[in-house]
Amino acid sequence: MRPTTILFDFGGVLVDWDREYLFRKLIPDATERAHFLTDICDMRFNERFDLGEPHQEIVDDHARRFPAYDALIRAYYARWDEMIGGGLADGIALVENLHAAGYELFGLSNWSAEFFGQTRVKFPVFERFRHIVLSGEVHLVKPDPAIFHHLFAAIDRKPEELVFLDDNPANVAAARALGIETIHWIGAADAIPRLKALGFSF
Repeated sequence: MRPTTILFDFGGVLVDWDREYLFRKLIPDATERAHFLTDICDMRFNERFDLGEPHQEIVDDHARRFPAYDALIRAYYARWDEMIGGGLADGIALVENLHAAGYELFGLSNWSAEFFGQTRVKFPVFERFRHIVLSGEVHLVKPDPAIFHHLFAAIDRKPEELVFLDDNPANVAAARALGIETIHWIGAADAIPRLKALGFSF
């Protein structure tokens, strides 16, 4: 059975998100910045936002643990939108072309509901999606298989009906293990012929 429905990740596919965009402004020294983003506010810290924990509680808790970094930790939350570098033109164009061709599009993203709300209003492309599952709303994150099972129920689709585009190899592997056709996103130039080989016409 060929997939008939396209499932997109967002960060790194449609939107350029990088913590460096903010923290290059706040910590000019590269070594100090790497220490902060690796040892103080690492990706496990960021995942707490993605999981939908109350954001102010995350910040207050972390600032108590690392009082010397209080201002920087609070900036991580207060100035989060400065981590967005802009839209990724090739991914956005692909979504627009698939939508124009009549395909149903769904989203599955590790993203805080609060932060996504700030971003969604800036990028009309998100209106092309019939349904979006956000980790921050369901309190599950990729690559946990549970978030994929939640998605199947939410959109009433079987794994074999989907093709999933994501830039994170771990998420791609998790989806593939569940029977989803996958494309590891490295750009639209690679993804387009692979989608067409699966039978999508646009």
